[in-house]
Amino acid sequence: MGKPIPKLSELSSVDVTLDAPQPNTAATTAMDADGSSLEAVRTAPVVLTEESRPELTRETEALLRGRLRLAAGLLFFAFLAFLPRHFFQRDLSSPGGASLFAFHLFDTIAMGVLAAMLCRRCEIPLSRLRTAELAMFGLSAAFLCALQNYTILADGKRLLLAEKSIGLGQAALVISVEMWLLLVFTYALFVPNTWRRAAAVIGIIAAAPLVMIAVTALAHAEVRQLLTLRELTGVSLTMAVAAVIGLFGVDTIGSLRREAFEARRLGRYQLTKRIGVGGMGEVYLAEHQLMKRPCVVKLIRPDKNHDPKMLARFQREVRATAKLSHWNTVEIFDYGSTEDGTFYYVMEYLPGMSLGDLVARFGPLPPERAIHLLRQACDALGEAHAAGLIHRDIKPANIFTAKRGGVYDVAKLLDFGLVKPLADERPIQLTGEGSITGSPLFLSPEQATGDSEPDARSDIYSLGAVAYYLLTGKPPFEGEKPIKVLIAHAHDEPVPPSQHRRDLPADVESIVLRCLAKRPDDRFADAAGLATALADCEAADRWTRDLAAAWWKANLKPL
Repeated sequence: MGKPIPKLSELSSVDVTLDAPQPNTAATTAMDADGSSLEAVRTAPVVLTEESRPELTRETEALLRGRLRLAAGLLFFAFLAFLPRHFFQRDLSSPGGASLFAFHLFDTIAMGVLAAMLCRRCEIPLSRLRTAELAMFGLSAAFLCALQNYTILADGKRLLLAEKSIGLGQAALVISVEMWLLLVFTYALFVPNTWRRAAAVIGIIAAAPLVMIAVTALAHAEVRQLLTLRELTGVSLTMAVAAVIGLFGVDTIGSLRREAFEARRLGRYQLTKRIGVGGMGEVYLAEHQLMKRPCVVKLIRPDKNHDPKMLARFQREVRATAKLSHWNTVEIFDYGSTEDGTFYYVMEYLPGMSLGDLVARFGPLPPERAIHLLRQACDALGEAHAAGLIHRDIKPANIFTAKRGGVYDVAKLLDFGLVKPLADERPIQLTGEGSITGSPLFLSPEQATGDSEPDARSDIYSLGAVAYYLLTGKPPFEGEKPIKVLIAHAHDEPVPPSQHRRDLPADVESIVLRCLAKRPDDRFADAAGLATALADCEAADRWTRDLAAAWWKANLKPL
């Protein structure tokens, strides 16, 4: 046996490289509830290598942009909210008051422009984001310096005048640093940073009010007269404590972010976004950390981690799909499991959409396009049937139309979670006795009733139901409750698709209706026979690669 694979929580310190499964390797077993032995997930041999901390450049760039956008928006509204107050309460007749108001207005506009720039959809390099960050907080700090200088001078003149006119005792300046504290904590909270870089920026912001006080005192004797050591000490200690708290906040947030980044890694695969949830597992968009290659990772659902039936079923999906190599079947790259029971496999990333999404967004397909996609699905099914496997869950959501190798409208057959061997030497009871598996809208009659064991012709029926949906935008049978749909599949004749779509060619309609025959013997005997019939249709081969590329480019942004 190979070395044990670490838990997900341990993946921050080691990198997991999954070797290809070796023949004659002992497999672990799990016991079913009734005591029967189920072949469970075999732990693949692994090589553990120490690796440096993962690069967070891409994640930092995306996070920084979002945080800066939010910070710029908040600063814009803060400057804007205080602009009327500044206008009415400051003496704009003096050069200093007018200049300060102009600076306030300039900063308000600058924050609005920065927020708008960061809201644009175009890609912004990390270097420009850092420039925007420095501009945002630099302008804010510069305005606070100007405001502090103006306030100190105004308060100083007022205190000296009060001291002379009404005999006020020894007056002292009271310097407010609340706005500086807000700026420090805003930077620490919103900007993802390294500890050293944050220390430099926060240190400059914390030192700025002290530097401004010193400059103002050196330039104006009355300010030196009103400054007290107590006030200077209070300001210094307040800003020092704020800087230390801000730095600890930056370090804590950064550590949590790195831990979250590591927790989303499975070996060399970095999970970036959840893109789907199914009956057995969750599907994530991911990236291979070394090759920077996008891929899709399917994980068994957390609540099913310790269900031996579910583990065996998930494993069966991997093994069944990995046996298939047809261009129109989704490709499996890798698989593995962790010590805590999380089983996963990695498959190719398909830029495109499912046939269900395609019809939902754009309506029924032209006959020639439907034929083009269905023939490819037949080719994928043909390989599966030849390998002794039936899919049992053919539906629009499980057939993808994608761009592969520069070719558009490449059909890909997905999700072999319900696949079953045509002849299983060691049958495993993964579903309850007499239970119904599959999607009710596209089930064959034999699946709906359970009277006979589904074979390859069951997949032909389901593919005919998919064809019906592609051509009309409706499934063959609909109902408020699944049981009514199942009964209809078993006993009712479907409405001819031409009644939903009058321009449907007769040869295409006859093929669809033959696929939907109640008796398996009345359908096409195999996927190859269905593919041949589709190829003989008058509309066949009218949908070309050029037409497919033109459609995608006209209807969607680059995938």
